[in-house]
Parts: sequence; C-alpha cells; structure tokens
Amino acid sequence: MTNDAGFTCSCCGAQHPELPMAYSTAAPYVWDESFSDRSDCLLSSDQCVIQAQHYFLKGMIEIPVIGSDAVFSWGVWVSLSCENFIRAADRWDAAGRETEEPYFGWLSTDLSLYSPSTINLKAHVHTRPVGRRPLIELEPTEHPLAVEQRIGITLHRVREIAETVLHPAADNA
Repeated sequence: MTNDAGFTCSCCGAQHPELPMAYSTAAPYVWDESFSDRSDCLLSSDQCVIQAQHYFLKGMIEIPVIGSDAVFSWGVWVSLSCENFIRAADRWDAAGRETEEPYFGWLSTDLSLYSPSTINLKAHVHTRPVGRRPLIELEPTEHPLAVEQRIGITLHRVREIAETVLHPAADNA
C-alpha cells in the first residue's frame, strides 16, 4: 500500500509521488561480493549460504500502521542453524509449509535507522504459504524495532523512515 497523494519531504522540500510502505535489503550484512564466485556460497532473492557454514533466509518484519489497515514492512535476513535452513529449504515449495514450527534465528540485517543496532536481535521465522516470504517475529524486547513491531507505528513515523532512507546523508549533517 502506498499513499497516492505522496508526501512533502522535510529534508529536500520535494513532493514525492508516493509514500513507500516497504523496504528491503539484497543480502545479509555479512555478505561480500567476493563470495559471488565461490562454490561454497550462494545468494538468491530468498536464501543465502556463506562458505557452507552460515545460513540465512529472507523474510518480512511487518509493523501495523496505527489507525489504518496498512502494514509497513522491512525485508530482512535471519541467520538459521544448518539443520533449520535445510529443513526450510526442503519445504520451500511444499504446500502446507506454513504448518512448520517457527525456526529460531538471529536478525542479520543492519537497519541503521535504529539504535542500538538491529544485528543479532533474536527472531522467530514463521513460514507462510508458498509464494509468500516468511514472517519474522522479533523477540519482545525493548529494542525500538521490536517495540514498533508489537505496538505499531504512525503514518508520521512511516514518513520519517522514508525521509531517512531517501536522504541518508541528512542524518550526518
């Protein structure tokens, strides 16, 4: 969902045509492009293996937007044990995979908008029907991202996130 009217950016003053309701990262924070040519590494849009020792799945942290039916989403990576990664991969295209018990993992995406770091937050990976990325449920701590997932965010906060993502240098000015 996007806001068709867009929003006026407080950083640049421009009218942006829409308010993004989702952002995503291409790889776990530990991925390096030098891994691309290695036979013991893999990066797809949903799965990642690094040196046949570190295993990751991509999923969605979904955050309700208060006062609406909208959901804001972060596309993030979670590290899994080898056993859980293999189990998830074996069931990736299987009907009914959403009945799997959640897999424990560690958030492996650095969302720099949050402090302290989002790296290694405890998470549970809930598989969903084939064609849908897993739902990432953060452990209910006091970390700002976990709090947002639990209680939701305002549309104003969605705009703040958009401005920060669109203008990352503005934070350093």
